[in-house]
Amino acid sequence: MSDTAKSFRVGLIGTGRISDIYLKNCAGFDGLDIVACGSLNMEESRAKAEAFGITEVKPPDELIADPAIDAILNLTIPAAHADVSLAALTTGKHVYSEKPFVTDLADGKRILDLAAAKGLAVGNAPDTFLGGRWQTLRKAIDQGLIGEPTGVAAFVPTAGVERHHPNPDFYYAEGGGPLLDLGPYYLAAMVFCLGPIARVCGMGRKRAEERMIENGPRHGQMMPVEVDTHSVSLLEFESGVVGQMMVSFDVWESETPRLEIYGTEGTLCIPDPDPGDGANIFQGPVWLRTRKTSRWSMRPRPQAPADWAVVPNTHGLNFDARGVGLAEMVQAIREGRTPRASGQLGLHLCEVMQGILDSASLRRFVDINSRCDRPAPLPESRQTGLNVNLGAKA
Repeated sequence: MSDTAKSFRVGLIGTGRISDIYLKNCAGFDGLDIVACGSLNMEESRAKAEAFGITEVKPPDELIADPAIDAILNLTIPAAHADVSLAALTTGKHVYSEKPFVTDLADGKRILDLAAAKGLAVGNAPDTFLGGRWQTLRKAIDQGLIGEPTGVAAFVPTAGVERHHPNPDFYYAEGGGPLLDLGPYYLAAMVFCLGPIARVCGMGRKRAEERMIENGPRHGQMMPVEVDTHSVSLLEFESGVVGQMMVSFDVWESETPRLEIYGTEGTLCIPDPDPGDGANIFQGPVWLRTRKTSRWSMRPRPQAPADWAVVPNTHGLNFDARGVGLAEMVQAIREGRTPRASGQLGLHLCEVMQGILDSASLRRFVDINSRCDRPAPLPESRQTGLNVNLGAKA
């Protein structure tokens, strides 16, 4: 856009449950306005527009074709991500998409090639690594508090989504499963902290052919399960760090930390999110123990001005800040740089996850061909006074 002071006009496609937190947060982000929304369920879209004060409701194809829209926020189901993103780029719009980036790697490459040819930006969830606890983790690593990183372990146990989601079918269809649903959060955090991944190995299993929906109007209905619901993987990073990850829809409870990073001088630990925190992993404590100490200590979060917060009296991105990746992408467009939660990162994570799935069926290690830049941490302070303005360059 030629006028850098102009607010980006964003059209949201996909008005399901995930859109609520985006609409709530984006109302407080400087530099962008969600001015229109649409989905295949227009009744749902009209209700969402009324609830959040959106003036325009259009079918997705009309929204994509609207020349007044600068960017598309793609919150459709995973199987539709690529088609919506490609259509938006074709009409000259920037795109920010929910995870996973794509369910087919060839589609991801087409998206990035088209964006490059048209000079457009592509961003992709998860943006949770921009949250306070992950920025704290990265700062501790960069300061050398654990020495040279040597290993990492992520452990993400859940009992599935059918107990709380009224329409959980797509989580268990092709393109779903715990690896593609939960894996991106922790893989993105690992790449943010340790750099890109070079080689993977995986195993998985499916607990049952059907599962029961346990809430809402469809309570008691059975749905088919097409994917593995428990996944275990080994990860070799380009830096030489080795890691492991377990993600599951089959674990009722666990006390194992969600993520630990091991170094030559100590260990960093991310415990389970606070009770009731749900999927919000932007916030929470970071624990450190080194060879010089005999106890765990909690690391202070990086300093951040109150203007990072959508919620009053919240300092830093220590709340469910989902959508901040879109705001950061808009700022990156204005500064002529790559977004931190970039399409390149999204494609790399997708290839890693596909490699884990391929490894499980091929029974061998799989090399990862894509690479992405290690995202820069957010700046710790700015002199802006703007609400959630991410204007400072790294």
